[in-house]
Amino acid sequence: QVQLVESGGGLVQAGGSLRLSCAASGSIFSINRMGWYRQAPGKQRELVAVVASGGSTNYADSVKGRFTISRDNAKNTVYLQMNSLKPKDTAVYYCNLHSVGPFTSDDYWGQGTQVTVSS
Repeated sequence: QVQLVESGGGLVQAGGSLRLSCAASGSIFSINRMGWYRQAPGKQRELVAVVASGGSTNYADSVKGRFTISRDNAKNTVYLQMNSLKPKDTAVYYCNLHSVGPFTSDDYWGQGTQVTVSS
């Protein structure tokens, strides 16, 4: 089955940058969406950014202009470049793959990677 492996989280000062990576492996349909969600303590998981296999993107208003999502379809890898980080960006970031197959649609999740932004 599909497995997502995340990397790139860590501790950074406010105003700094991090780049998250998520590599997907397994039986992956070519038509899919990959993205990043985050969950801060005491809050619900929220969408950060998604990118479809065709290249279209969507961002949460809170990260527009600061974060950039991209993907390498050949490598089944999605990236999240995070610039101008703020303490409010502190959360566990989860990679997501939404796979659209001929019969069903499935969601897969990474284990999460901690991003901490200090003031």
